[in-house]
Amino acid sequence: MTKRFYKDAAAAEIDGGYCVQLDGKSVKTPQGSLLVMKSEALADAVAEEWNAQGDEINPKTMALTPLVGTAIDRVPGVRDDLIEGLLRYGDTDLLCYRATHPEDLTQRQAQMWQPLLDWAADELGARLTPTEGIVPISQSAEARAAFKAVLDDCDDWTLTALGELVGISGSLVLGLALVRGHINVSQALAVCHVDEDHQNETWGLDHEAKHRRENVAKDITAAYRFFELLKL
Repeated sequence: MTKRFYKDAAAAEIDGGYCVQLDGKSVKTPQGSLLVMKSEALADAVAEEWNAQGDEINPKTMALTPLVGTAIDRVPGVRDDLIEGLLRYGDTDLLCYRATHPEDLTQRQAQMWQPLLDWAADELGARLTPTEGIVPISQSAEARAAFKAVLDDCDDWTLTALGELVGISGSLVLGLALVRGHINVSQALAVCHVDEDHQNETWGLDHEAKHRRENVAKDITAAYRFFELLKL
């Protein structure tokens, strides 16, 4: 960690958007670009992260700053690869792979997961086929093409948010349902934790599982907040 070298952080308007300044000096990304955002609300929130630092700067306590850096530095150069990676999640979407037993788990998965698959089919034109077990199955070329059309229409900043949401959850459908406003964060977390909730009800919640669950909630909440602030 680096010692805090500034007193105050604040958002400032510049040509083309808003930046974050530390004692009047603009913050830069790891690759040396100005940390510029089109959303004043996002810039204010990033400045709050810098103001919340103590005597030392702890990057682990910053959720929004690295996402902005990723959107500026990385995503424009790997946009096609990022979309292809997201499409691969759709090819093996978590929501398609159902348990064979016990019955209460299979029912819960169907109750929580199938409505999202139905939404993807009806709203996005991407119809995925569920299966039992973990052996990969092939989804239709039509579903992949529908997902690709949606992703191609996303800007780099939305793709940054989706990259986080989908990578954490293992589901392209869930990520798109979140950014399309079909579900909220609480509902998304409930969908993510169907299997884990069943296991915890059966065997109890251990420390490792609790820590993992907290991290998932923190990361999904941060990625969605990043996306929401983009629109303000």
